[in-house]
Amino acid sequence: MYQNFMLDKELIKIVPSERQIRHQQMEFYAFVHFTVNTFTDKEWGDGTESPSVFTPTELCCDQWVNACKSAGMTGLILTAKHHDGFCLWPSAYTEHSVKNSPYKNGKGDIVKEAADACRRGGIKFGVYLSPWDRNCPLYGQGKAYDDYYCNQLTELLTNYGDIFCVWFDGACGEGPNGKKQVYDWERYYSVVRSLQPDACISVSGPDVRWCGNEAGNTRDCEWSPVARVLKDNRKVEDTAPDLGSREIMSEAKECFWQAAEVDTSIRPGWFFHKRENIRVRSLKTLTDIYFRSVGGNCTLLLNIPPDTRGLFHEEDVKRLNSLGQSIKKMFSVCLSQDAEFSSDTDDGIHTADSLKEDSYDTYFATEEGVNTAVITITLPEKRKLHMAVIKENIRNSQRIEAFTVECHHGKGWKPLYSGTTVGYKKIARFRPTLTDTVRITITDSRIAPNISHIALY
Repeated sequence: MYQNFMLDKELIKIVPSERQIRHQQMEFYAFVHFTVNTFTDKEWGDGTESPSVFTPTELCCDQWVNACKSAGMTGLILTAKHHDGFCLWPSAYTEHSVKNSPYKNGKGDIVKEAADACRRGGIKFGVYLSPWDRNCPLYGQGKAYDDYYCNQLTELLTNYGDIFCVWFDGACGEGPNGKKQVYDWERYYSVVRSLQPDACISVSGPDVRWCGNEAGNTRDCEWSPVARVLKDNRKVEDTAPDLGSREIMSEAKECFWQAAEVDTSIRPGWFFHKRENIRVRSLKTLTDIYFRSVGGNCTLLLNIPPDTRGLFHEEDVKRLNSLGQSIKKMFSVCLSQDAEFSSDTDDGIHTADSLKEDSYDTYFATEEGVNTAVITITLPEKRKLHMAVIKENIRNSQRIEAFTVECHHGKGWKPLYSGTTVGYKKIARFRPTLTDTVRITITDSRIAPNISHIALY
């Protein structure tokens, strides 16, 4: 027990930066995959495509933004350059760019159009810049390519206003010389930090990690304080089933705060393919992904690919709107706002009353050394409930290891939900239940649990 106590004392020192907190509070945002592949009907281009194939006829980034907002999204990340190397802005460092396409007679800049539309619409803008460039002859030549890549990164981070996220993947293939490029990640990170210090560097970066798949699946126990390298120097891969338990953290040599991001597409592919118009994900599937990700201590990055017109397809727009309406309806009325909150223990300063407010400035906490808690929510009358939202004060790390949700009925307490991790947000769903009293029990926590908000729906 003493050994666990000392480990837990160390684990709660792992906390997010304010930049990471702001990113997780965005919860749900869009990926937009758009390039020459849209017109060649491919998923990956090979870099030999002529810019002349890029011919959107009705491109409207405001349409993208409006559709994203209808789903409840808070930001949009554009593939400024995918692996084919074609740039959606008039880069000074390559001819493989929109400046040599028929679009607006070579005077177009889709990065600018998307950034401006996001600002008009009141959502945040981010960029993806593939490190693998199948068109650039410098790829595989070490520093010469890194110079090229950093020059393009600098263009994106200085010409388009505030960027909330720079999204890197680890795609790496052979260059024209038969060699792979060894990416100078630390240099790339330095460029981002110097030009956009408030931007999170995601996936192949230090701020936000990949959940480990592109299917929309999540772990039952999703930790944000995670082990990255073990004492025997083995790297812990993003696909590992366990990244943050006490067991693996006790073996960690390097560990950091990295919340998970769930990236998946509204269609089977990442780019638009007409044949997939009948394969847009169902409302039920998208809703389930939303609850598992946003409601499971992750953020959700949902891809919507524009078609050859440069518009989100009507089927995609319809599904996004339905998703947004469904989420809005489910969370439109908090049924515990007028309830009485009480606990079996608190530290005398951070009491259960503070749980009504969704804020890190006020929160519930037990005394140090008390790792369990019972929070009782008494409603003015019986109400039909089917969700409990629980949020930890992640400024003080992620602590909760296990919890239960119960309701009271005439014969005692009835179990509704049993869970493990909470983190930024846990949405505990259960069968609709008529009750006037709910009990949430923290059965295990790393040091004293710190809870910022609880709400019933």
